[in-house]
Amino acid sequence: MNKDGIILIIMSLLLFSCTQTKEYITLLDNIKLQKKKNPPITYRNDWQHKDIIEDTIPGISLDKAYRELLKDKKGKTVVVAIIDTEMDIFHEDLKDAIWINPNEIPDNGIDDDDNGYIDDIHGWNFLGNQQGGNIIYSNLESTRIIRKFQSQFQNVKQEDVLEQDIEDFLQYQKALIHYKENYDKLIEEKKYGVFLTEGYKKSVNTLSKFFPEQNYTLSKLDSIYALYKENKEYSADIYYMKDYIKYNLSAEWISNYNKDIDEKIATILNDNYEDRKIQGDDPKDLSDIHYGNNNVFKNAAIFNHSTKVAGLIAATRNNELGIKGVTNNVTLMALCVKAYSSEHDKDVALAIRYAVDNGAQIINISLGKRQSLHPDWIQGAIRYAAEHDVLIVCAAGNESTDLDGITLYPNDEKHDGTEISHNFIKVGSISYYINEWFVSYFSNYGKGNVDVFAPGHDLFTTIANNKYEFDSGTSLSAPIVSGVAALIRSYYPTLTAAEVKSIILESGISYDIMVNRPAENGSNDKIHFSELSKSGKVVNAYNALLMAKEGAKKKKKKKR
Repeated sequence: MNKDGIILIIMSLLLFSCTQTKEYITLLDNIKLQKKKNPPITYRNDWQHKDIIEDTIPGISLDKAYRELLKDKKGKTVVVAIIDTEMDIFHEDLKDAIWINPNEIPDNGIDDDDNGYIDDIHGWNFLGNQQGGNIIYSNLESTRIIRKFQSQFQNVKQEDVLEQDIEDFLQYQKALIHYKENYDKLIEEKKYGVFLTEGYKKSVNTLSKFFPEQNYTLSKLDSIYALYKENKEYSADIYYMKDYIKYNLSAEWISNYNKDIDEKIATILNDNYEDRKIQGDDPKDLSDIHYGNNNVFKNAAIFNHSTKVAGLIAATRNNELGIKGVTNNVTLMALCVKAYSSEHDKDVALAIRYAVDNGAQIINISLGKRQSLHPDWIQGAIRYAAEHDVLIVCAAGNESTDLDGITLYPNDEKHDGTEISHNFIKVGSISYYINEWFVSYFSNYGKGNVDVFAPGHDLFTTIANNKYEFDSGTSLSAPIVSGVAALIRSYYPTLTAAEVKSIILESGISYDIMVNRPAENGSNDKIHFSELSKSGKVVNAYNALLMAKEGAKKKKKKKR
């Protein structure tokens, strides 16, 4: 076992622990950047708020906007729904920004507002039940598709399929491919887990000759390594233990890692595992909404994802704690649909409708998947949001893929490529490098299907239990755009969702540079930045607020 092997194990866990769209990638991102010629800028906890001219950092010019455009101004409170994992609504930097349902009396067991959800004070958890049970692991969407169509299409050739069934058959074939890809990944992770376990035991056994109490530190190991570097067996085991310590790979961590992999094998890719059993709902019936519970925070420390998203939008700006979100003029509605692996279309569709019906003006969706059993349910919900003037901001995904060539759900397009609404923004990720690495190597892109880019690389944000950490991903780019949209709707509430989308795309900053086309293993294929999204721009709060001001003035004049 070598150092790269240990790093790959950590990366594998981080990559698969959320979804096939690779939401958690901080360590991988950092390791790859360390191999590049250009060193990173000094870490700033808020580089995404800086200005390209004043600070030479390609942020969204938020600090400049507050200083020059928003000083002494008061905006209206905007409700932003976060459709994601469970959220730490008690976090020191978020607790003042959590939505409270004004029409519901807490904990009286009655659906006071008659919306179908009992005691939904801060939102709704679609993954639980009334007894407090909650899903941690869910099937991969390909597993669900195989389970649905296996009896119909197993061992069937395409030429033998009826014309009306061909679309289902092709979806089944794609699911088989996707299933195998993920199965192979999990088996490799299982092997890595065994590798880690055996290597750790061997290193501990070797080092027991020098440290019977296992009280070694990096400096002590360096000293021992210098003495025994010519002894291949000793030197290797000492070197490995240095990496175990460096990357916090304790015996407990390794054991939990192996348990997690075993659990995933038994659930995510197991077509006998029914991931709706806890809820007790009918997953085939969109009208069956009476499931879930009002506990939107129970497993926040396990997932953390929603808490990270929330902090970038709404971490309190004036409490001198942790970080600053984009705006204080928001309340966050927590809608939980995401466990390990693929979310259910039904949950996402109902969450969008819940958000709309309960006053959300912006919906942030930092999740996605390659296949969908019921895309019509989600597109129906997107149309419903458009009809009620609600803006939806969605992450583009982290597969280094051109979305003009594939479909990533949720999306707002029909099969022929025409958009179903004008209230949906898909966001890619940029870094702080103003060179060929400007676009995050992991980010999906597409001249037709990604609308705009935003900072999503090494962002410092909130995690559960009053903590903070750096992370990367388009999951974090989306809330930056949601925050800018909330600013616009706060200070210029007469603007519609479609107008806010148009402003965000048109007011962005153009960068006249050639960049590496995103690729998981790095790429030397250069492309102009403007060709990677519909707008060809990076969102900019300062410009957006200026444009919004003008747009609101024009609307006011027309009414006279």
